[in-house]
Amino acid sequence: MKALVIDDTVTSATLVCHLLGKMGLEPIHARDGAAGIEAFQRERPDLILLDIIMPGMDGFEVARRIRQLEQDGEWTPIIFLSARTSDEDLERGIAVGGDDYLTKPVSEVVLKAKVRAMQRIAQMRYSLVVLTRKLDEANRELKRLSAADGLTGIANRRCFDETLAREWRRAARTGTPISLLVIDVDHFKQFNDGYGHQVGDECLKAVARALEGQLRRPSDLVARYGGEEFAAILPETGSEGAANVAEAMRAAVAALGITHRFSATAPTVTISVGVASMSPSRADEVGHLALLQAADRALYEAKRSGRNRAITASCTEPATCIR
Repeated sequence: MKALVIDDTVTSATLVCHLLGKMGLEPIHARDGAAGIEAFQRERPDLILLDIIMPGMDGFEVARRIRQLEQDGEWTPIIFLSARTSDEDLERGIAVGGDDYLTKPVSEVVLKAKVRAMQRIAQMRYSLVVLTRKLDEANRELKRLSAADGLTGIANRRCFDETLAREWRRAARTGTPISLLVIDVDHFKQFNDGYGHQVGDECLKAVARALEGQLRRPSDLVARYGGEEFAAILPETGSEGAANVAEAMRAAVAALGITHRFSATAPTVTISVGVASMSPSRADEVGHLALLQAADRALYEAKRSGRNRAITASCTEPATCIR
C-alpha cells in the first residue's frame, strides 16, 4: 500500500514516513500542497496524511481539491496532521473531505491505530463496492432474463406487451406509422403430436431464429407471443414495408426445410402471417389493442385462405389505417 505524506516540515514528514515504513506501507513525501496534488494524481495512493499549515496552499484546500479529482466510486482516506487542536479546525477538516485528525507531534501508537482503522474502513468500502457491482450485474441479468422467452431466447410476451405500448405512444407523439405482424406456425399441433415435444421445441427455436434474422432495424422486435405464435413490432413502418418483412419471414421459415409430413399445407414447416399498420391518432391503450386485433384478423384470413402466406388487414379508427 502507498501512503502519501504532504507536509512541508521535513523533520515531521521524515518521522511519519519512517513510522509508515515500519507498518509495511510505502511512503511518498510531497513538500507542499501543489506537489501533493501532483503526487496524488501520479501515484493514486491508498492513504493520505496531510499537514494543515503549509505555505501557499493549506491542507484544507488540498483536501478539497483531491476530493474533486476523485472519480465516482473512488475514496482515498485522508488523515490531517496538525498542531492545531481546536474544535473548529477539526470540524472544517471533516467538512472539506478529511476522515480523521492526528495531532502533532505524532505518536507511533496513535498513528498505527489510525492507519489500521482507515485500512479497515477502506477494505469494507471496497467490499461494499464489489458487492454493489455484483448486485447491479445480477439485476441487469435478471431484467434480461425476465424479458426473454425461456425456450427460444427471443423476447417474451411480457416484453412484447411493454414494447408495443411504448412504441404506440411514441408513434402517436411523433406522427409516424407502426406495424404489427402476428405469426402462426402452420399445423404445429400435428407436428408436435407426430414428432414429439422435443422435436417441436427445436422447431420453434429454429423458427424464432429465422424470424429474428429478418428484422432490419434495432428498434424492430420479434417475440414469442404464446405456444406456436410469434409477433413482430415494426416502428416507423407502413404497410408496404411491413408486408415485405412478413414475406421475408415466410420465405425464411420455408427455407429452413424442416420436414412436416403431417401438414396439409406443405411438406415442410410453414407460417401464416397477419399484418396490420396504423398511424396512431391518440396514445391510449385502445389504439394499440385495435392494431393487435387487426393483425389477428389478418392472420385468421391468411389461415382461412390456405396458410403459408401473409395478409395485410384493413384498419379503422381509433387509428388511421395505412394501406
